[in-house]
Amino acid sequence: MENKFKYADADLEVFDEIMGRYGWIVYEDAVKPDFLEEILNSLVKAYPVRREIQLSNGIGDNMSGTLHHLVEKELFTIPFLQHQYCAEQIKHFLKGNYILNSLGAVINTKDSGRYVQNIHRDIRSYTGDYKVMIQLMVILDDFTLENGATYFLSGSHKNEARPDDDFFFKNADRAVVKKGSIIAFDSNLWHATGKNLTDKPRRTLTMAFTRPFFKPQLDYPRFLGYDWGDSLDNNLRQVLGYKSRIPQNLNEYYQPVENRMYQPDQG
Repeated sequence: MENKFKYADADLEVFDEIMGRYGWIVYEDAVKPDFLEEILNSLVKAYPVRREIQLSNGIGDNMSGTLHHLVEKELFTIPFLQHQYCAEQIKHFLKGNYILNSLGAVINTKDSGRYVQNIHRDIRSYTGDYKVMIQLMVILDDFTLENGATYFLSGSHKNEARPDDDFFFKNADRAVVKKGSIIAFDSNLWHATGKNLTDKPRRTLTMAFTRPFFKPQLDYPRFLGYDWGDSLDNNLRQVLGYKSRIPQNLNEYYQPVENRMYQPDQG
């Protein structure tokens, strides 16, 4: 992969240029090694819980190695969100406040399910220049050509139509990057996980952030608890969606502005 995608740091002008042209950018050395180890230890605990549910609900065949919704009090998630990785870039890209749409992980092994290896984008509707979602990948193991470095079809965030397989795999760039890097990419970008040909797992966190009116994949405030949310700082309440909830009855709806479930600064 050419260095045109990689930066130790990048101001918003460079971010705009690279994201506008290619649809993705790499921030190297973003996450410290000790925190990477904490994240990996969390995945060891979290995967069997999710795998058991996948199998018991009859959807396990194509989902091995996937961990969805790692937003739990006992895991790494809350400290991770407190770091506010790429927060300035996310807010700039989405032109205002944002919330977490999903946070999961992929453990890519030789026998991983094919679901993430399909050519796809992670937003159902093409939104063109109107941006509603941006994604981050936190690289937990070095990405190499041998272990399934992600394919990104640079510039394809400008095209609504899905590229055919031959064109995609002939023209896509590969995200060959070091662990601790963060990849930010436009959710309109077509991409696919590569096949891992090695005997070691290739692990990454995957997450999406959206404008607050966009529904998250899981109701995080309800899952974590409304009362528990009262103890969070302003940033975490924002990102976890505590400021963009939906009232469930008239009493919750008819409230002074400062007490409303959906706050006026949420767009």
